[in-house]
Amino acid sequence: MDTLNKSASPAPGADIAGDAFLPTESALSMVPCRLDQGTLTKRRPARIETALALRRLFVFVGTALLTAAGGYEMYDVLKVGGVTVLEGILLAFFLLLLAWIAFSFMSAVAGCCVLLTRRQSGLPIDSNGPLPDISSRTAMLLPTYNEDPHHLMARLRAMYESVAETGRGACFDWFLLSDTTDPDTWICEELTFIELRRACGAERLYYRHRSDNTARKSGNIAEWVRRFGAAYDSMIVLDADSLMAGDTIVRLVHAMESNPAAALIQTQPVIVNAHSLFSRLQQFAGRVYGPIIAAGNAWWHGPESNYWGHNAIIRVRAFAQEAGLPELRGRKPFGGHILSHDFVEAALMRRAGWAIYMAPTLGGSFEEVPPSILDFAARDRRWCQGNLQHLAVLPARGLHWVSRLHLMTGIGSYLTAPIWLMFLVLGLLISLQAHFVRPEYFPKGFSLFPTWPAQDPVLAAWVFAATMGLLIVPKLLAYLVLISRRRERVLFGGSIRVLAGILAETVLAAIIAPSMMIFQSGAVAEILFGRDAGWQVQRRSDGEVARGEIYRKLTAPTLFGLVLGLSAYAVSVPLLLWMSPVVIGLVLALPMGLLTSSRLKTAGLFATPEDECPPPVLVRANELAASARIEMTGALQQLRQDTGLLNYHLVSLSHVSRPKSGHVDVPLATARAKIEGCTSFEEAVAWLDGQESRAVLNNPVILRRILQMPNSLQSAQSSEENGLS
Repeated sequence: MDTLNKSASPAPGADIAGDAFLPTESALSMVPCRLDQGTLTKRRPARIETALALRRLFVFVGTALLTAAGGYEMYDVLKVGGVTVLEGILLAFFLLLLAWIAFSFMSAVAGCCVLLTRRQSGLPIDSNGPLPDISSRTAMLLPTYNEDPHHLMARLRAMYESVAETGRGACFDWFLLSDTTDPDTWICEELTFIELRRACGAERLYYRHRSDNTARKSGNIAEWVRRFGAAYDSMIVLDADSLMAGDTIVRLVHAMESNPAAALIQTQPVIVNAHSLFSRLQQFAGRVYGPIIAAGNAWWHGPESNYWGHNAIIRVRAFAQEAGLPELRGRKPFGGHILSHDFVEAALMRRAGWAIYMAPTLGGSFEEVPPSILDFAARDRRWCQGNLQHLAVLPARGLHWVSRLHLMTGIGSYLTAPIWLMFLVLGLLISLQAHFVRPEYFPKGFSLFPTWPAQDPVLAAWVFAATMGLLIVPKLLAYLVLISRRRERVLFGGSIRVLAGILAETVLAAIIAPSMMIFQSGAVAEILFGRDAGWQVQRRSDGEVARGEIYRKLTAPTLFGLVLGLSAYAVSVPLLLWMSPVVIGLVLALPMGLLTSSRLKTAGLFATPEDECPPPVLVRANELAASARIEMTGALQQLRQDTGLLNYHLVSLSHVSRPKSGHVDVPLATARAKIEGCTSFEEAVAWLDGQESRAVLNNPVILRRILQMPNSLQSAQSSEENGLS
């Protein structure tokens, strides 16, 4: 009996043409660039250069003055009795950390001034006026890798409907670009995508699964550009957790049409859908402090802004001509394909003279964050490897100095953690040395008076207080900006509740920071020793962390905190008090991990405007995500039951490039051998592992063979009949 002609339910793809997975190809050349060749091209009037130079002078001179002042005071603390080698290294680490803090402080001050004066920073885009008309064609690209298909389609449908409501839907094509490797998730993607097309009645929704995951997300986007890019003027690149309002998308396209020198416009995504305490902290902090940081950066970045990899519009031809990424020399983790591709792509397009803008005040751009400290650290590990790869990109010829600064900032965001750790350890070693090693009161040579080693504790306290001030004042400036805007103040729940939230967030963030220091320092050490991060599936905001995983991964920071605390106590109680913020954070790593990964009611303490008055596109996406999802019985079982889905899957395979002749597909060969030895469909499915199932799904011949195998009941009946005969 041919089981392929049976279907338990109407085929979901029966009313859609089999070739609707992809449009007609429109090839566009995109080749890897050369990092050792290139010349910076400038396309800006002199008056803009002068204004930007003054803004940058303000930021960098302010940073230098703050660093010099703090460094001088720290030198005063250490110089009593002469600066030893350890103290000299400690001072160098202090200067690096202080410069990092001062740089962020100056950008925040600039952002506060910009927002208080109601000026537009970055590329000016009218977000309140009538919706503009657009004429160019734009592709909406949503790359995915082993994500929940139901939630993915919910976000995609909400954005599609939001754009359609603007009346400009005909200008957009939507592409779901799958790099999914899990076979069950892959087939579920196809099934939910077919349902999405039927629900939307859409002819401009397309799906492509890539069997070869070369270069990960950047390779996924580059492959689309080479196959379809010539048909589009712009592309808006999303992440699997991205969400954008229809009017925001239309205004971005209009801004790109109105600025022919622009290659990229980056929005400021706002965090939404936070449920755990950790993600709510991230959501609140991003919503309160994010605007002044983004406004400040856009103010002095100008047309040399940066790209964050998602929720941005890109001019397709500029991207294809200039942003082809080379494969770095050497072995992983420093060599190979560039993981943090966004910074490099922006730098390469700017090198060719294209402008890279930020639009921090546009609104209507959203994303999600990991639900726990451990998930955040896992994502951070991947980003750490990608950013440290930029050490090989820094010497590239022709890059704008601001682009190089972006690369250095990305590198520094991870190197500061081990520098902070070494600063703490060095300070402790110096204190232990002073406590247990007998000092020399009379130096060599003639001296009438002894040299009394003493340090000024009051001056040291002032240095500490000033450093903390550089960290806390930007939060107060953000609060000042927020309460100056009545609508936002009301949506946040009033001035008092926002201030309480800032105080609580500051305390909790201070407790979490030492654990993140340990995780980031460990990540840097692993990378330096050659360990590759791989490509892990990210747990989204509704995921839960097992307690065993929390105990296993947070035990090391806890033990380190105990050692640090006992060592400080061995010197003196004042030293223990001095180091108490770090010691407390580490000792409380386990309870904080358990607390912040859970869903706690905070009585609106960390509420944001998107909680109180969610935008329509977010409401729609959450409604769709909460609806009943399609029940899956396994990839091969689902294809066997559903002929419409099977036909769709087979048609999609005709669009996939095949391996070169002579290439041996080991999982496919193993799967073929296993299938040959099986007597029923159920037996064959049980024998195949994930890689083998994926290989079968990629091969139409083997796939048909296994689907046409009899089920176990038919096989048993056949055996019985053969025995009787």
